[in-house]
Amino acid sequence: MKPVRIRVIARHFYEALAQSYLTDGKEVGPCPLLEIGQEFLYEGSAAMPEGFCPWAWIDVYRTVSALSSGATHKPWNNRDGQSILCCTDGIRPVVFEITALD
Repeated sequence: MKPVRIRVIARHFYEALAQSYLTDGKEVGPCPLLEIGQEFLYEGSAAMPEGFCPWAWIDVYRTVSALSSGATHKPWNNRDGQSILCCTDGIRPVVFEITALD
């Protein structure tokens, strides 16, 4: 199993959707748990890296586990052993770069 780096590369916030659908509206702002540039290391098993969002972990775990086991996303991605994913929060999604390390 290869270790896998999970890096936050973008955070988005859709204010109009928040106003329409969330109890606290636009005051909730973007994801309060993760910041651009944060990195986490997956080292095997199903253990979520410390400090990572549990909801986002559910969204990215399958790809993290696959890359750790040697899977590839070529020819769809430019780089072998890497994938770009986001959590499924439709109002304040976070985008991750997932990279298998040698």
